[in-house]
Amino acid sequence: MASAKGPFGLIARLAHHGLNARFSDRWHRYGPMKKSIKTIGLFGKYQDESVVGHVLRLHKILAERGIRVLIDEDTSRLLPEQVAPAKPLAALCTTIDLAIVIGGDGTLLHVARQMAPCGVPIIGVNLGRLGFLADITPDVMGDQIGRILDGDYQLERRLLLHVEIMRKGKIVQEGNALNDVVISKGEIARLIEFEIYLGGEFVIDSRADGIIVSSPTGSTAYAMSAGGPILHPTLAAISLVPICPHTLSFRPIVVSSDSTVEIVIIGQPAQARVTCDGQVNFPLEVADRIYVRRAENPVELLHPVNRSHFDVLRAKLFWGK
Repeated sequence: MASAKGPFGLIARLAHHGLNARFSDRWHRYGPMKKSIKTIGLFGKYQDESVVGHVLRLHKILAERGIRVLIDEDTSRLLPEQVAPAKPLAALCTTIDLAIVIGGDGTLLHVARQMAPCGVPIIGVNLGRLGFLADITPDVMGDQIGRILDGDYQLERRLLLHVEIMRKGKIVQEGNALNDVVISKGEIARLIEFEIYLGGEFVIDSRADGIIVSSPTGSTAYAMSAGGPILHPTLAAISLVPICPHTLSFRPIVVSSDSTVEIVIIGQPAQARVTCDGQVNFPLEVADRIYVRRAENPVELLHPVNRSHFDVLRAKLFWGK
């Protein structure tokens, strides 16, 4: 697909925004914030009343700093009283300077897909199990977020994937994914058949339960469970990880994030579908073409300065234990 959405147009747009094709400025430690933080959006784990106390406490901390607070509409419904104006998630993208997510990595993934196009950075407070992305614990939430707002933080840019489904020459669905785009079989225990192309060049045809197109962020998620490699988040790379391939010699492949991955459904798809971050899915038909490439805007995460990616891996994956 040679278009303005193709990889060469994307590189030009990234350069225009001050980012090179390799995201070499992915990590930064700043003094003052790049822009004044006047309005912060609060997002809680969906339909989970355990976030209520944390949201209220954080609202009080931010209000004492003179910061305007807006609350995600779904989160606001959980609160016993309306302590701040509520807006739908999509509307908050253009009205806040910073997003704070209180929940697990799944909640952060959901919010991140909406915030990335607007360049809104995100802080994650972890109420979940693993917390690869949401890395601030509730007991130190006030202190850590205060330090970040005072300028003591790391800014990390995470590669976001964009997927398009082409059917009979027209784009019928599109979406973004921070972790992965998964092409998989449906409810029937039957292999699907597909071809893979990179930049228009044929790579392989395969019969399998599916394939995972993963960002470095997603390399510690489903892709890792399927036998894929762990990629450092600073890498400008995409991994292709087959799910139970019928040909055992089909192993995971890592390619440049400049690549456009094209997957063509052939044969009977047996209710095949595309899933973004395990949260949004689209049904597929025979001859559908799925294009996955790097999205124009990365996800921006703000971390405490003492955060180490390898500390996180050792803690979450129990390395050495």
